[in-house]
Amino acid sequence: MEFSTPRDPSGRPVPADASSLIPSVLDQLRENPQIGPEEVPSLLERLAEVPDPRDPRGVRHRLGVVLALTACAVLAGATSLLAVGEWIADAPGYVLEQVGSHPDPLLLRRVLPAEATVRRLLARIDGDALDRAVGSWLADRRPKTTGAAGLRGLAVDGKSLRGAARAKDRKIHLLAALEHTTGLVLAQLDVGEKTNEIVCFQPLLDTVADLAGVVVTSDAMHTQREHAHYLLGRAAHFIVIVKGNQKKLRRQLKFLPWKDTPLQGRTKSVDHGRSEIRRIKVASVNNLFFPGATQAVQIKRRRTDRKTGKTTVKTVYAVTSLTAEQATPAQLARLVRDHWKIEALHHVRDTTFTEDASQVRTGNTPREMATWRNLAIGHLRAAGAKNIAASLRHNARDPRRPLALLGLK
Repeated sequence: MEFSTPRDPSGRPVPADASSLIPSVLDQLRENPQIGPEEVPSLLERLAEVPDPRDPRGVRHRLGVVLALTACAVLAGATSLLAVGEWIADAPGYVLEQVGSHPDPLLLRRVLPAEATVRRLLARIDGDALDRAVGSWLADRRPKTTGAAGLRGLAVDGKSLRGAARAKDRKIHLLAALEHTTGLVLAQLDVGEKTNEIVCFQPLLDTVADLAGVVVTSDAMHTQREHAHYLLGRAAHFIVIVKGNQKKLRRQLKFLPWKDTPLQGRTKSVDHGRSEIRRIKVASVNNLFFPGATQAVQIKRRRTDRKTGKTTVKTVYAVTSLTAEQATPAQLARLVRDHWKIEALHHVRDTTFTEDASQVRTGNTPREMATWRNLAIGHLRAAGAKNIAASLRHNARDPRRPLALLGLK
């Protein structure tokens, strides 16, 4: 963009006070809104936000370089620290250049970080800081789309890393928040041994920048009044399953006049060797025993095992802060169903990345590896991958592919 220079009557340029140029600059920017778009931080910039736990004296490999190489290795299918080290050892020189590695001043060449270096660093770095960096990077790049016909859902659920627990160390249990539509994990928190998921719910969502208008879904454990007050305070919505931990509320829901309430939705699906029919009824209720709840939901699930022919019927109750004007019964049914996408993430981590078989247990390493798996699965899903295992094999055949996916090429 070019700006005109003030001139005197003779045509010669004259100095101008800098502040006098501001209005004209703003006018030109308004006329050209494509100029100067807000730039989002790159992965390397986000990883630079993670504090380095090492003494700066004698550091050969910058922390961001090691973390970026680890992310590339996991995107290429590495399921263990040994596999990560092997991928890095085979990485060509241009990979080091793209992740920001500088030549060693003594050897005058780039040096690859050894597997032991990766292992020690992952064990020591701040897990919360890494999850914030990765979650922010994913949030910056997620497609601006919504699910359930305009409602953006966020599923909160936890997962234990069973392999680490079997390795006679402390139990590792991670609580995560996953966006329904994109499958991206926007936040993750380590649930300590002396606490539980309920206590970590609010700190987890504190790391999600904008919850306004988001519908947070969770299982019955998080059907807590404190959680509802917190979400309403952040202008978010909730839809939660009601079970025995909220006895008065469940009793109230059970004895609502459901027989007189018309059926408002029916869906049928065939998956995982079973067919399922789901029927939904929704009623607006003013005096529900739960803060902010405006609608009661009844979902009847009829499941038939296609091999045995056995049929089971289960009735599920839920409450939501969404009003009838804000969400239709079909949208509510979709939000409840989409909550289980976070279980699909856990399934891929277990089957494709063999997470539960891993007995890595030193320091924060189990959590960090889960973070890289979340990044790989979510980013591949956002890129349109239907089969995660096939996508990982595809990436393994060319080191440029993980670089391109992470915006490092």
